[in-house]
Amino acid sequence: MSEDPRTEDLGFARVDLDRAARTGDPEVVYGAGKTPEQVVGILRTLHARHPDRAVLATRLSDEALHAVRELDADIDLVARAATLGPLPEPRGSVAVVSAGTSDAPVAAEAALTARVHGAGVHEIRDVGVAGLHRLLAVRDEIERVDCLIVVAGMEGALPSVVGGLTGVPMVAVPTSVGYGASFGGLAALLAMLNSCAPGVTVVNIDNGYGAGVFAARVARRTAHSTSSEPT
Repeated sequence: MSEDPRTEDLGFARVDLDRAARTGDPEVVYGAGKTPEQVVGILRTLHARHPDRAVLATRLSDEALHAVRELDADIDLVARAATLGPLPEPRGSVAVVSAGTSDAPVAAEAALTARVHGAGVHEIRDVGVAGLHRLLAVRDEIERVDCLIVVAGMEGALPSVVGGLTGVPMVAVPTSVGYGASFGGLAALLAMLNSCAPGVTVVNIDNGYGAGVFAARVARRTAHSTSSEPT
C-alpha cells in the first residue's frame, strides 16, 4: 500500500499535511503533553511543508520553548507559543479586548493565533467592567475592526457589555482567572453562554487559540468580500 501523501507518519504523530489545502490553515502543534522532541519534530515537518508561512505551536513547556529556539522560531513568552516561518500578509482586522492583566496569557494566545491565521490584530488591554470608562474610551477602536475577541475571567461580564455597545461579530473567551467560586472559569463560561446581548459566540475556557482561528477567518472573509465588491 502506498503512503498517503497528505500525511507524514513520525511514529508518535501522523502529521496532517493537507489541512491548509482543505481549510486555508495548516495544522497547529498543541504542545501540552508532548515532549520537546515531539514538538520540534512536528513543527519542523509542518514548516517543511509550508515554508512560505508561519506554523504555530501553542501551550509550550519551558523545555519545549528552549528546544524550539534551536529551530530559529519566534517565541511569545506571554502566550507560551512559538511560530516558525513568516507571518502572512494580514487581511481584515481583529481586536483582542481583554478585561484584566491576569487574562494576558489567553489574550496573547488569541492575538498570536489570529496573526498566524492571516488577520491584522490590535490589542486592547485592561478594560474590564470594574472601570467602564476605560471601555467607553476605546469604543471607536472596537467599532473599526471586522471581528472582536473578548477575553475575561472572574464573572465574565465584559462580552455582554461589549455586545451591548457594538454589532461587530464577536467571540468571547472565558478564562480560569478568579477566586474560588469562579470554579476555574466555569462561572465566566456560563455567564457568557447566558449573555443577554445577542450575537455573543463563546469558546471553551482559556481557548485563545480557538477564538483566534475563528476571528481570523471572519476577518479574512470580510476583507475578501470587500475587495470583491464592484467599484
